[in-house]
Amino acid sequence: MPEEPTRWEDIYQSKAEAETSWFEDRPQVSLDLIAATGATIDAAIVDVGAGASRLVDYLLEQGFRRITVLDLSDTALAKARARLPDDVPVEWVVANVLDWQPSRRFAVWHDRAAFHFLTDAADQEAYLRVMDPALAPGGHAIIGTFAPDGPQKCSGLQVARYDAPLLSKRLGPGYRLIQSLMRDHHTPWGSVQRFHFGLFRKT
Repeated sequence: MPEEPTRWEDIYQSKAEAETSWFEDRPQVSLDLIAATGATIDAAIVDVGAGASRLVDYLLEQGFRRITVLDLSDTALAKARARLPDDVPVEWVVANVLDWQPSRRFAVWHDRAAFHFLTDAADQEAYLRVMDPALAPGGHAIIGTFAPDGPQKCSGLQVARYDAPLLSKRLGPGYRLIQSLMRDHHTPWGSVQRFHFGLFRKT
């Protein structure tokens, strides 16, 4: 994730939720992969780089009650909070994941399109140093990135693109690939972005 919170603040302050390229009315792939982990409603789940994603809405609808939502942009999280009642069981965290110190361990670590902004190996390692202790043994990591034939940039920033072998190698031997899928994401203006999603189990 780029260390430029002002960039993301500007984006979320200047654009409506559905005007961002990553908008999904219903994040079905993420929901399906979380279901595939077998997580029960008392499982702790974190959505990293969530922006104003509606994933939290659907997780709450399904009965999950230990949800953490993290993003660099306070404006993005405010947009998500505004859709929901004040008393929802959600911990809202404004932070750079590279510097984050989680307050709990998680059964599910979900990241759709944050990790791929880390093009520097040192930043990738910093991310994994946060994720590894934050994810409980036997927990699952869901990482969504642009695929090898996906866009080379997003919001003017270079990205790292992955398929299952590349992502498995980057996460290392402590993670076992459970499921891999390619997905065409259709932006609000009709262009197509090729994504790869990997579901991994921490060993």
